[in-house]
Amino acid sequence: MEWQLQQAKAKFSELVQKAIDEGPQTVTRHGKPAVVVLSAEQFDLMKRRQISLKDLLRLFPLDELDLERDKSGPREIDL
Repeated sequence: MEWQLQQAKAKFSELVQKAIDEGPQTVTRHGKPAVVVLSAEQFDLMKRRQISLKDLLRLFPLDELDLERDKSGPREIDL
């Protein structure tokens, strides 16, 4: 859920409870995301989680990259 800063200040207890019950809550300032409120349990999980290189690469949209190998022969060079 997204909260405007004024709303988050006025209903902070509700914001905290929703972060615990429902997951991360975004607080906006001037219409743009400013901070995310999350439970201590979720924060601890994030701190402890170690991401492997394989998992990191899975986050990138590799299907948008041109990974076709150049199949032409070796280039000629002058020595």
